[in-house]
Amino acid sequence: MPLARSLSMTSLNGLPQWEDEDLPVEDLLLFEVSWEVTNKVGGIYTVIQTKAKITADEWGENYFLVGPYFEHNVKTQVEACEPPNPAVKKAMDTMKSQGCQLSCQFDDKPNIIAHFHEWQAGVGLILSRSQKLPVATIFTTHATLLGRYLCAANIDFYNNLDQFDIDKEAGERQIYHRYCMERASVHCAHVFTTVSQITAIEAEHMLKRNPDVVTPNGLNIKKFSAMHEFQNLHSMYKARIQEFIRGHFYGHLDFSLEKTLFFFIAGRYEFSNKGADMFLEALSRLNFLLRVHKTDVTVVVFFIMPAKTNNFNVETLKGQAVRKQLWDTAQSVKEKFGKKLYNALLKGEIPDLNKILDRDDITIMKRAIFSTQRHCLPPVTTHNMIDDGNDPILNTIRRIGLFNNRTDRVKVILHPEFLSSTSPLLPLDYEEFVRGCHLGVFPSYYEPWGYTPAECTVMGIPSVTTNLSGFGCFMQEHVADPAAYGIYIVDRRFRSPDESCNQLTQFLYGFCQQSRRQRIIQRNRTERLSDLLDWRYLGRYYMHARHLALSRTFPDKFEMEPSAPPKTEGFRYPRPSSVPPSPSVSQHSSPHHSEGEDEDEDERYDEDEEAERDRQNIKSPFSLGVLPQGKKKQHGEYRN
Repeated sequence: MPLARSLSMTSLNGLPQWEDEDLPVEDLLLFEVSWEVTNKVGGIYTVIQTKAKITADEWGENYFLVGPYFEHNVKTQVEACEPPNPAVKKAMDTMKSQGCQLSCQFDDKPNIIAHFHEWQAGVGLILSRSQKLPVATIFTTHATLLGRYLCAANIDFYNNLDQFDIDKEAGERQIYHRYCMERASVHCAHVFTTVSQITAIEAEHMLKRNPDVVTPNGLNIKKFSAMHEFQNLHSMYKARIQEFIRGHFYGHLDFSLEKTLFFFIAGRYEFSNKGADMFLEALSRLNFLLRVHKTDVTVVVFFIMPAKTNNFNVETLKGQAVRKQLWDTAQSVKEKFGKKLYNALLKGEIPDLNKILDRDDITIMKRAIFSTQRHCLPPVTTHNMIDDGNDPILNTIRRIGLFNNRTDRVKVILHPEFLSSTSPLLPLDYEEFVRGCHLGVFPSYYEPWGYTPAECTVMGIPSVTTNLSGFGCFMQEHVADPAAYGIYIVDRRFRSPDESCNQLTQFLYGFCQQSRRQRIIQRNRTERLSDLLDWRYLGRYYMHARHLALSRTFPDKFEMEPSAPPKTEGFRYPRPSSVPPSPSVSQHSSPHHSEGEDEDEDERYDEDEEAERDRQNIKSPFSLGVLPQGKKKQHGEYRN
């Protein structure tokens, strides 16, 4: 049965969709195997969880997820039921009676596809092939094991991809056996896939096989969808963050919160891999630029990276207590003031404002002001770090001198714990916190995909990424001018570290120079890129991998057209017609006015009209442009 593929005339908000001839799913079983099925360890959990719905819609009751059994995860994420498929029920009964030794015969002999994620699940793939089971196998690596270890050791990775002694490097890091399992899984699989083009290059050298298909990671956009409300959500959660700032910087709150921008970086505490080293250096340079140009903009930067801590910092807790006390005092005085004003107006009198506050009120307010006196700088961390003297972020902060001084225009806060709505400090979930920030900064050196900037995008928050991350490469392929859509891509592949840091600094400084209205327009554009990351679009690459595995395993039953392989660069978002966004040609996109902006504008910015123009002008297909003259396309010119 041929597996043809054709372009559909319909589209997902302007994006081309492919329609496949229906697979006979009633005669097929799909098993997806991973250590992170209902077991949150890293980004693979998000991949499987968000992709499950679209896969279940396609395969129905013939789709099965296989993962480790942890009682606490099963109780919260799994609903026990009897398997509807008789073949699967027979296999499970056999496993229960004989332990994990599965040896059963299927009377109906369904065709099976088994998709394995990462080396932990690869044992099943290797055994399936060694026992010559009639199973179509797919193996996906989300990041090579050795690549992650090498980059964490600050090795010039991309410049030396073709020069590593792989066995020696794996042995020295005591991961040789795990590496062998990963490499055997890659070579045993009928179809090998990776999550991005940059990881495909890495896999070619680390695992000695070119991927058959690149399967970019998507998201369930419906979960984040807020339609036209995302701008209001930004204002609401920004106000919650501002409340935290009022407490954290009490006694030093000599900057306007209305002119304060919130930047953040989040993820695993991998100091160099996640680009925290470059980000801190860029913040030091940004602080210098903002001070030299005497700007009234202040930047507060959050580092949300879990580390070992003892408990909350006492000074941080005190700050929130002082803030709450001041609020209670202000409410008490306001209530008394309101009653006196109300009674005076009932009598038809204008109250004497000099007498409306009595001596007790003034004393209470003086005490409140006295409680805000502070003889130390606001802390740069919210928790007590266990190994404060060796913490790379804190040591870098000491070196560059960003101690939250009054004269600093860049303030730093390290929050070494995942965010939670039950926290006494910053009671926000991660999604709420992201919506309240202005910019996510993720200048990673090693990032096979990058869910953090992707999540920013679907929530309408601009972000900074790099051309060494899968997400950054994906956006370069799909968007003609990523920066216009709020996706700033730092070149860490073909520039020196200092040049890359300067480029990041310019991105940050340019963002600080935008007016409030320009940021609103940019957030509208960023949110429009959500469809690019929807599994309804990106799920086609997994479909293609399954089709390819079937055609290679059962060539007599399944055929595939040679021209079928999809490529991620199937279309491209054009440059918005109104770039750069300008206050003189735009209207207010939110109910609040910015200070100092003109009221009488002749031309109006229509976000829906611009979005429709973008959809009509999507270019398809396109090929990646050549590098500038003198630039040789290689894995990297600098260790960055």
